[in-house]
Amino acid sequence: MTGLSFADAIQLLLVGLSQGCLYSLIAIGLVLVYKATEQVNFAQGEFMMLGAFVGYQFIVLWGLPYWLGALLTLVFMGGFGYGVDALVVRRLTGQPVFTVFILTLALGIALRAVAGIVWGFGNYSLPDPIEGNLALGPVIIGWSSVLAILVTAIVASGLYAFFRYSRQGVAMQALSLNQLAAFYMGIPVKRLTSSIWAMSAIFGAIAGLLLGPVTLVSTQMGFVGFKAFAGAIVGGFGSIPGAVLGCLLIGVTEPFFDIMFPTFKGIGAYLIMFLVLLIRPEGLLAQIYAKKV
Repeated sequence: MTGLSFADAIQLLLVGLSQGCLYSLIAIGLVLVYKATEQVNFAQGEFMMLGAFVGYQFIVLWGLPYWLGALLTLVFMGGFGYGVDALVVRRLTGQPVFTVFILTLALGIALRAVAGIVWGFGNYSLPDPIEGNLALGPVIIGWSSVLAILVTAIVASGLYAFFRYSRQGVAMQALSLNQLAAFYMGIPVKRLTSSIWAMSAIFGAIAGLLLGPVTLVSTQMGFVGFKAFAGAIVGGFGSIPGAVLGCLLIGVTEPFFDIMFPTFKGIGAYLIMFLVLLIRPEGLLAQIYAKKV
């Protein structure tokens, strides 16, 4: 990192922090589904991509105000996620985990193909929700990056309050620990599971709406989900705080790694995952418990 000034380092740190926050939003959706069902949704990145394209449809093609278009996008994606579980995933209940693994991989491929057919395979631009930059002395950061950090903080805090204080949140925690006991207690297991998939899709859509103005909207943007997956593993796949921590660690480290080792640009996230798996296979903040179904 020779020649990198202090201001440049702070700039990279803030950019990496905002990127890590976007990874976190995707990873939270992954962990929510895994905690409730022990299923890994490998199409989570494509949920994010689809959310970005739907936002592009509402905001750019149909000319709706940004915040109205964003709200309609979240509503659409919530319904989409609910439907994926209710109409597709639920039918595989009792099947080997590998079956759901193949299903979600195929779903991701199908969503990329459908997005390409409907919107094309080019790159499209979403407008910034807040234009301009924030100047902190010599450090300049876009308001879109600041918004990503704020939104992630709000989502994480909201999830903490939801799971701690709301009746539905407590029921979802019970579901994640013991589905059979939750069923006998009168908890609507099927409806709650579909609601968790809906929440997962909404968080992916939020990430897509925030990432679209930065990286452009394309059928390839869903591959960002693999970095979120790596962050969830680094933090501990059963832990939402762990997933956020792991993604922030990857996001902050990535820009420095790319500058120090330009030949290996893009693999920093996976290198961190590999090292953590060697040292602490369960993840940094793993929640280890015996789950019964």
